Amino acid sequence: MKKITYATTGTCSRFIELTGEDGRIVDVAFYGGCNGNLQGISSLVKGMKYEEVIERLNGISCNGKPTSCPDQLCRAIEELMAQE
Repeated sequence: MKKITYATTGTCSRFIELTGEDGRIVDVAFYGGCNGNLQGISSLVKGMKYEEVIERLNGISCNGKPTSCPDQLCRAIEELMAQE
């Protein structure tokens, strides 16, 4: 099992704690941002394969910004994958 803390950029959330194992999301916690929405995203992606999360959430923007919390989650997953 691997756990990282990813500092987000361009979003209301400040960082993401991400735990993964065997190519799947074990746990996700966002700090800052829209609490209810981010709890929902965290719950929905638990157990999903890394690649599936990236396929679904990569490139989502927020209020005209070039990124979003879901998009930053993809960046965190990519960092986790690189460290495994």
